Amino acid sequence: MSSLIDLVRAELSTPVDPRVTAMAQAIAAEYPGSARALLFYGSCLRESDLDGLMLDFYLIVSDYTDAYPKRWMAAANRLIPPNVFPFQHDGLIAKYAVLSEADFHRLNGAETRNVSVWARFAQPSRLVWAVDETARERAMAAVARAAPTLLAAAGAIDGEAPLDWWRRAFALTYSVELRTERTGRAQSVVDADAGRYDRFSLPAIAAIPTGTRGGAWGRRRIEGKALSIARLAKASLTYAGGIDYLAWKINRHAGTKIEIKPWQRRWPLVAALTLVPRLIKGGAIR
Repeated sequence: MSSLIDLVRAELSTPVDPRVTAMAQAIAAEYPGSARALLFYGSCLRESDLDGLMLDFYLIVSDYTDAYPKRWMAAANRLIPPNVFPFQHDGLIAKYAVLSEADFHRLNGAETRNVSVWARFAQPSRLVWAVDETARERAMAAVARAAPTLLAAAGAIDGEAPLDWWRRAFALTYSVELRTERTGRAQSVVDADAGRYDRFSLPAIAAIPTGTRGGAWGRRRIEGKALSIARLAKASLTYAGGIDYLAWKINRHAGTKIEIKPWQRRWPLVAALTLVPRLIKGGAIR
């Protein structure tokens, strides 16, 4: 049986479309001296035609102060991580989230109730750029923490098949964040690559620290949804065109037809704070 870190290393090293690698290199070039690694993740991993899609990256930096010329941007990233930015390169569009090496390690582990990072990196991803071998190994080690954290947080149920454990765990994480996806999305994440999750099951379960117990999902839901709203509000200030992106994402996943008005673009923070409660009430996001 392969160890978990071996499986993670092989998965992260899987080749990607050369345009993805080129985009990662272009993002890294925007952060000279602070960029450490770039990870490509999300539904676009399963797509062969990337035109018209929004690619997702995590940029790992040495320190927020080193990454930003403006101190308030560093403070925002440190207070409510991550900061998220749009990017375009060679005809492709993307968004990338910024985390420090320390935060990326922490947010993939059980020391945080915040699901947003470990829930994503328990899924497949690719390490598409690293400044050196030390940065590469640190990124891989952080990602290897994600799957055991996810399964441990969900807790084991006697007699439950491993793939059902994964499905239940992802469903729990989806319930914590504001989600635009329709019911069944958590199950489809596993079913889209069941063989991968089957291979990862025993090594990930074996890597769960002894004595770790699941639970506290009621508290996670309250904190998670509040944090999601705070991130949306912050993105309206830090993300260029953030309010339009929010509408696009909701329309794409929830089948709605939200149109952003001129005043909402002028006052994106107010728009975000007024739009989200209406969407929750209407069932567009949960």
